[in-house]
Amino acid sequence: MAQCQWQPNFQSAISTTWKCIVSINSSTIICNWRTKKRLQTTQCYSSSFPLTSTTRREEVRLKLGKQRGEYEVECFVNDENGWKVRRMIEIEQEMRNVAAVQAEAFHEPVFIFNDMFFEFFQAEVLSGLLYRLKSSPRDRYACLVAEASSDTPEVEQDLVGVVDATVYRDSDVLQHLPGAAEYIYISGIAVLNKFRRQKVATALLKACDVLARFWGFEYLVLRAYEDDYGARQLYTNAGYKVVSGDAPWKTKWIGRRRRVLMVKQVSHESTYLH
Repeated sequence: MAQCQWQPNFQSAISTTWKCIVSINSSTIICNWRTKKRLQTTQCYSSSFPLTSTTRREEVRLKLGKQRGEYEVECFVNDENGWKVRRMIEIEQEMRNVAAVQAEAFHEPVFIFNDMFFEFFQAEVLSGLLYRLKSSPRDRYACLVAEASSDTPEVEQDLVGVVDATVYRDSDVLQHLPGAAEYIYISGIAVLNKFRRQKVATALLKACDVLARFWGFEYLVLRAYEDDYGARQLYTNAGYKVVSGDAPWKTKWIGRRRRVLMVKQVSHESTYLH
């Protein structure tokens, strides 16, 4: 049974007001989301999976991270190897910071006019982020960001890593996911160069696990280049397994690097939100 009450307010691309109440298997989600000028709060209680005698309501309550000015944000991982992961705050400066992290990770330098091309690429990344936020409900898309779990002098910039999580239902993927109608696709995982090999990506992937439990999805899916052994080892360590690869006509015949599809089945036995 589900009951939702929506009160949209589209004064800007990122301004909405809504309330949603959902009951599933005796478990209730109550979410309130309000954005008004410089006031934004999010509260979510309980989970999208049943509560048991050993799973107290407090254990599945979504914890709120530290306040930033007038903003309270959802925190999915509180301290994983010195990093915390939270949901991105939908304000201009934060979104620009997210675009900067992803642009640094994915931009391919060119010898001529490199700075100009980088700025253009960063603007394109920001445009894509804005589009996803505008076109996707909050329980279908989330941009998660990593930062130091405590004030650390070495971490001069707040955001050190980013990952996108989007709900999809691609039939080519679903054939590898028994019993699933949808799944969470992980993409855009990026870590600033100076913070690589410091377990930031591991914290981001763990936060995706927590998000999947909270949204009630059983499978996480991502793609990696077949010859990127470092990334594949990272995902393997996080519990992902290769289930298929790009067809020859998508790679050798047109000169593209081959990608592999990797899947993780999320365990719902533990419902702690760290």
